Amino acid sequence: MRVLLAEDEETIAITLRDALVDVGHEVFHAENTEQALALLENEPPDVVLTDIRMPGAGGMEVLKRAIELDESRPVVLMTGFGTVEQAVEAMRIGAVNYIQKPFRNEAVVNMVERFSRERRLTAENERLREQLRGLTAERPGEMVGASPAMRQVFGRITTVAPTDATVLIEGESGTGKERVARALHERSQRAEKAFVAISCAALPESLLEAELFGHEKGAFTDAHRDRKGRFELADGGTLFLDDIDDMPLSVQVKFLRVLQERSYERLGSEETRSCDVRVVSATKRSLRDMVREKSFREDLFYRINVVPVRLPPLREREGDVALLVQHMLTRYGKDRAYRISESTMHALERYPWPGNVRELENAVQRAIALAGPASELKRDVLLPVDGRWRGATETAEEVRSLREVLRDCEVAHIRHALELTGGHKTQTAELLGISRKALWEKLRDHGIE
Repeated sequence: MRVLLAEDEETIAITLRDALVDVGHEVFHAENTEQALALLENEPPDVVLTDIRMPGAGGMEVLKRAIELDESRPVVLMTGFGTVEQAVEAMRIGAVNYIQKPFRNEAVVNMVERFSRERRLTAENERLREQLRGLTAERPGEMVGASPAMRQVFGRITTVAPTDATVLIEGESGTGKERVARALHERSQRAEKAFVAISCAALPESLLEAELFGHEKGAFTDAHRDRKGRFELADGGTLFLDDIDDMPLSVQVKFLRVLQERSYERLGSEETRSCDVRVVSATKRSLRDMVREKSFREDLFYRINVVPVRLPPLREREGDVALLVQHMLTRYGKDRAYRISESTMHALERYPWPGNVRELENAVQRAIALAGPASELKRDVLLPVDGRWRGATETAEEVRSLREVLRDCEVAHIRHALELTGGHKTQTAELLGISRKALWEKLRDHGIE
């Protein structure tokens, strides 16, 4: 980060500059107001640290000009002669903090490090939003992805959707097979007609047949009226059969006849009805294997496998987790701006997601629901606490910065000390071997209540 340090006291300027440089920041030093204002114009910093009293108009002018040029830039005022009125005025103008001398350089460095993390997260979120906006024209419906595997899926959808070809979507549970089916329908010539979906796994054999073909009044017990089947409801549109691998063999025979003849009879009726539907099926298992096992009809397999579309599991979609998370934060966060730390995002990207996009979506919704007033979503809520979580944590920990690990340890240690003293600040400071002022600064910097 580029830091403007406007300070006329040489001792403070040198020691604070060295402390900031040691952790990797680029520091521009100004000894008076005129130099500070010139640096704001010519060497725009990411953060401004300015003394209130220094030669020239002073730090309040630096604050005003810094906010005018970039209202999102953090500005911190430093003073040895502060008043409540002055602090209130500084905050009103746009200062993010107001610290009184003497202060510990470590506290200021930690503050700048926090600004740096927030700025990186903001930049990353904006990059992801731009990427999502750029994908809008390419991705059908609400499907999100930029990985090569998903771009191949989008290309197949774009090519096949305008035709009437029968499509078989293959993919693990939670990969978004129904979204693909809807995208095919929405981009087809049948988009103005109905999209009708049915899960073959959700109904027993007797009810599945009635749901597909309909029935006449009195066809079976409890058939108190005529009822249209899904083929009839989807006439002119698209019929989506999810989990077709769970379709019983007896229903497969009748389903095959409909595909061949484009006609059917309602249960309890001898009247043959014609149907004009596009059939899109989805399976979570290999139908080829099921054909070899004699649990799925070979002739039906060839009828529905005209155009196969393979949906990759999330673990094969490199780079898509961050895009999906950003999309879900926007969708479920409503008007609140939630964020996820870099180390947590690394953990999310390395976790295998056996439940695929559905599991990730549930995790983000859960984290938002449990976040309370906090804006940062926690890793232990986003990821499962079991063996898989442990592996993901250890892998993510390998890429965490030492400063971040030390900060987490310090926060945990302070919380433990507070618990031991019942929240008594003076006793906690004595227990930790620091001054009460230093403790107060750490509580503030770490956001510990």
